[in-house]
Amino acid sequence: MPLISAGGLRQYYRLNGPDDRPTLVLSHSLGCDHTMWDAQAAAFESRYRILRYDTRGHGATEATPGEYDIARLAGDWIALADALEIDRVLWCGLSMGGMIGQWLAAHVPDRLTALMLANTTARVSDPGMLETRRQVVLERGMSAVTETVLSRFFTAERLTTLPAVNEVRRVLRGTNPIGYAGCCAALRDLNQISLLDAIRLPTLIISGDHDVPVPWVGNGDVLMQHIPHAAVTHLPAAHLSNLECPSAFTEAMTRFLS
Repeated sequence: MPLISAGGLRQYYRLNGPDDRPTLVLSHSLGCDHTMWDAQAAAFESRYRILRYDTRGHGATEATPGEYDIARLAGDWIALADALEIDRVLWCGLSMGGMIGQWLAAHVPDRLTALMLANTTARVSDPGMLETRRQVVLERGMSAVTETVLSRFFTAERLTTLPAVNEVRRVLRGTNPIGYAGCCAALRDLNQISLLDAIRLPTLIISGDHDVPVPWVGNGDVLMQHIPHAAVTHLPAAHLSNLECPSAFTEAMTRFLS
């Protein structure tokens, strides 16, 4: 198992693809892990060096007690990249992964060459919901929120027909409640709108037409208004658009990267 101590944190990562190709980072959503990117990793690993990792408190990466913030989560990735001697990357992040990408693009733009922000926002519209969820998982465990979260990840139709749902359910139930709660706090307190004007990287924004947690209005449109010349793709998906529309998601990435 590829584990490494970086920035004082035991982190899990997967690094695949040719060593002489640009590195593409795939950063996952709250409640998921690196496996949510299996389809995209398979599609791109012949053309890019693919780095997937589990965010603090998720998957096989260590869960530390207390509340996290996006700066800490971004710092974890910087420490991981430094430990792996990776200088610059193409960044693709969905939801929480997109929030981390925004922070990196604004604060350490020399570490990124391009930015792909999927189903994400610069400020969460309902921080109270995240605080409630944080408290519930600490008191009652992940099973208390699993089905509610899945109903927000996927459309009602795909929730009962998409094979990927079972894997996401398994990962979500197995997530450490302490780590999940810590990341809930990071999203609850998120407000990066003032950072967006500083982003000067080529940027792609991907939005799901049926995304309940992060609808286009008030989220994707704000990113588009503040990030100069950002490209936009809308997909007929809910929150985990890369799983609901894997081919269209990968095609949007391909067009942008080429």
